[in-house]
Amino acid sequence: MVTQIKFGTSGWRAVMAEEFTFANARRAVTGIARYVATQKPQGARILVGRDPRFLGEAFSDLAAQILIQHGIAPLVIAQAAPTPAIAFEVIRLRADGAINFTASHNPPEYNGIKFSTPDGAPALPEVTRQIEASVPADGIEPPKLAERAAMPAKESIDVRPAYLARLRDIVDLEAIRKANLKIAFDPLWGAARSYPDRLLREAGVEVSTVHDSRDVLFGGHAPEPDDHLLEDLRGAMRQAGAHIGISTDGDADRFGILDQDGTFLQPNYIIALLFDYLVESRGWKNGVAKSVATTNLVNALAEQMQVPLYETPVGFKYIGELIKQDKIAIGGEESAGLSIRHHVPEKDGILAGLLCCEMAARRGKTLQQQLRELFGKVGSYFPRRENFRLTPQVKQKFTEKLQAEPQEFFGHKVVQVVRTDGLKLVLADGSWVCYRLSGTEPVVRVYAEARSAEGLEKLIAAAEKWVFD
Repeated sequence: MVTQIKFGTSGWRAVMAEEFTFANARRAVTGIARYVATQKPQGARILVGRDPRFLGEAFSDLAAQILIQHGIAPLVIAQAAPTPAIAFEVIRLRADGAINFTASHNPPEYNGIKFSTPDGAPALPEVTRQIEASVPADGIEPPKLAERAAMPAKESIDVRPAYLARLRDIVDLEAIRKANLKIAFDPLWGAARSYPDRLLREAGVEVSTVHDSRDVLFGGHAPEPDDHLLEDLRGAMRQAGAHIGISTDGDADRFGILDQDGTFLQPNYIIALLFDYLVESRGWKNGVAKSVATTNLVNALAEQMQVPLYETPVGFKYIGELIKQDKIAIGGEESAGLSIRHHVPEKDGILAGLLCCEMAARRGKTLQQQLRELFGKVGSYFPRRENFRLTPQVKQKFTEKLQAEPQEFFGHKVVQVVRTDGLKLVLADGSWVCYRLSGTEPVVRVYAEARSAEGLEKLIAAAEKWVFD
């Protein structure tokens, strides 16, 4: 049976040696090459990048060969590179897009392909549909190039210098140095190695780095900068007396932040804090964007500041469109992705960590102190995400239930039904619950937020009961 190659919110991902094989990678890249050739029949240039996963170099070489066969010049990034650095280089070189072999924060047995368009943004659904339609079923025949004057040459490039120069323009490194901020960094063996820590050290900032070597197994777990996987970063912070810990995932598009005492600040709160800080420090009040599943703390701040709010479906490409149009100062998702005005329309975990360092340095307060001040301004918000596995019978019944328009939810009046992505029920007390069925596994993702910790526990219990009743 031929594997169906389908691009989700962040490209196509699969387990290596099962569906992610050389044969299927060849098919996927051929689909991309065919699409690019329709957009630019001659003279197209595509970046080819990767994270540090197993066989990344071999997949990059394969992609370069296929692009050349289609008359497209491959610009191959020699070393593992962060997704945001690749996006920035696409824009800087005015290239025609990028193929990035990465499974992001997925476990080490996975690999994947992300395709970025010439604007440096993740491909929108209308593009990925055309790519999927161009993927050959099997038996790929190399295109005949007899009519072409010459086959394009492969070029090796380094994306680090220009990207780091861009970060120097964005981040107030001098403020971090003057505050004598000590920082610990964990790239989780991923593509961000020697990126933020190199930048900070060059600026005279003391940095301690852990997991600063290539490990295709990522320590035996997913390269995800989540609370339970950052114990080594906490240890480095204690040893160095660091004021903040920053971390990135496998391809550095996601972030994880630890406060001075080692407390993990969930991404929902980081997005809200940085929104508040950018308005304060840069004076940017053009707008803010968040996915439908991201905290309403952002909504409350936008209302207080009289800043336009955009609520998007899940998938950073939708926020990227607003960045390209300069409609927002910052956009973020609860899944630890954000970017800012005048930067790439792509998630940037490195930038997120550096901006948190700048914010801590210039405000002279811990992140938790700053969060308490935000709660003092607009009230408290307690968000959480849970995944519930479904049997086929429960999934069928629940899928039908998602079409309903409930007026009440466990004794609370439903004041708004939002179908931007999945089903979101906003309740009269300001709490809400959002249900999104996974497109790849029998799971429903449940996002919930209440105005108190106790209220959140009750809301999560009610949200689970609604799934299985």
